[in-house]
Amino acid sequence: MRRRPTASILPDQMEKAVGKNQRTRLCFLVSLSALFWFSLLYFHFMVLGGRNVDESVQLRPVPVQTKVTKPAKVTKPANTRSESENYLFMRALRTRENKSDPCGGRYIYVHDLPPQFNEDMLKECRSLSLWTNMCKFTSNAGLGPPLENVEGVFSNTGWYATNQFAVDVIFSNRMKQYECLTRDYSIAAAIFVPFYAGLDASRYLWGYNISVRDAASLALVDWLAKRPEWGVMGGKDHFLVAGRITWDFRRLTDLESDWGSKLLFLPAAKNMSMLVVESSPWNANDFAIPYPTYFHPAKDSDVFIWQDRMRKLKRPWLFSFAGAPRPDNPKSIRGQLIEQCKKSKVCKLLECDFGESKCHSPSSIMQMFQSSLFCLQPQGDSYTRRSAFDSMLAGCIPIFFHPGSAYTQYTWHLPKNFSKYSVFIPEDDVRKKNVSIEKRLAQISPEQVKIMREEVISLIPMLIYADPRSRLETLKDAFDVAVQAIIDKVTKLRRDIVEGRTNDNFVEENSWKYELLEEGQREVGAHEWDPFFSKPKDANGDSGGSSTEAAKKSWKNEQRDHT
Repeated sequence: MRRRPTASILPDQMEKAVGKNQRTRLCFLVSLSALFWFSLLYFHFMVLGGRNVDESVQLRPVPVQTKVTKPAKVTKPANTRSESENYLFMRALRTRENKSDPCGGRYIYVHDLPPQFNEDMLKECRSLSLWTNMCKFTSNAGLGPPLENVEGVFSNTGWYATNQFAVDVIFSNRMKQYECLTRDYSIAAAIFVPFYAGLDASRYLWGYNISVRDAASLALVDWLAKRPEWGVMGGKDHFLVAGRITWDFRRLTDLESDWGSKLLFLPAAKNMSMLVVESSPWNANDFAIPYPTYFHPAKDSDVFIWQDRMRKLKRPWLFSFAGAPRPDNPKSIRGQLIEQCKKSKVCKLLECDFGESKCHSPSSIMQMFQSSLFCLQPQGDSYTRRSAFDSMLAGCIPIFFHPGSAYTQYTWHLPKNFSKYSVFIPEDDVRKKNVSIEKRLAQISPEQVKIMREEVISLIPMLIYADPRSRLETLKDAFDVAVQAIIDKVTKLRRDIVEGRTNDNFVEENSWKYELLEEGQREVGAHEWDPFFSKPKDANGDSGGSSTEAAKKSWKNEQRDHT
């Protein structure tokens, strides 16, 4: 086999070949560099430039009311982008459009507050109340000690001796179980501030000067204002919970003799939404949520079983009342109600006065409500009382005498058509002895009573707070309803800002009326309940008069109940 001869290469041919290879390599490197820069520019302009949020632009604070939005007009930017892209909340708004994300439009961001605003208070639980050892009531994630079911009034599980002012702790612990928490505030539908405002107020309301009473509130808003999350909307997407009535946070002056703290009058707090167990009819930055009851189910079946049980109960009493007279309050109708109940053979009375009383026994209270068709719910020391929710939990149809006791308060949790689940009898009719409670209720047919009772029982899930250490599967509890309402409020505010909608005719003194408007309505007019909410003497609300006195009386009765 012949070997193929090796080709010889001349030096000048070799030099030409090398030069050609170098030019080819150089062309390749130039092409590769061009491709790299083309890709980089494409990514910058087509991907980053198409984002929903321009993170280099901050939203200027807009003077918008909290309950009814009043967005200001924003000057259109010089660039060619849509005006809406200049709002940092646009990314959060557009999460709603992602149908594949079950949390789209529902994300909640929770501030990681210094422990002085929450956990440190629980460590010092003995100082939270002058007359009550709150340590036992802050146990079990805020539910308090379990209740024994000796008399068979409760279910075997899920019942606790819950303090009526424990919502701060319960709500914050329920938030830890919320299924759509996020650490990215730019996609949050709302931002939660886990400040125990109610507990903070309770420890300083008696015997402390205004500097002490306001210290935590001022420190909180100072801390929040420095956070980047606050800059997105100036706090209008923030909310917090205070498990006391609004009047404990509405001190109008800096006089030491004036009542409460001034948390709800701080400029920053006016931007935020505060959830309280009783709100002000004349102010726009607080919203009422239910008082906690004794029932805190851990699973859906616990609720279904309880509802079925309430449907089947025999109720021998036409109506009942649990409460004490208010002889020091000439406007109170409690004395007349107690008198009518005592004279009636179909009324059950549980008198709550000084000393030992069955009114302090959850078992006695629930047993009476479970045996009654209707339950009298006049004003407490203020407009509202926890008893209303205890009675509805027992399937008892509430009778209200003032719209501020429920109808203008719990608009997120109760139907606007109040006649579906309750009876309304104006206070003046009782005061002037123009009405017999027994005769009025006797006029309601048994069929209608059954329909109303079923409506009350169907409301139970939305009026209770599930066990904070678990989560209901299909039912929405009071926490879920409140969070969704806040999300809807913030979302509407953001859309109004983007679309330039304003409400220049908003009158804060008529806040209670706006909450009763139907979908799409924006203007309020004369209302049948106007006489119940006469214009306060002070433009900021009635916190300097009768409402503050009501708050003081509430505290005095709390003292009485534990001495």
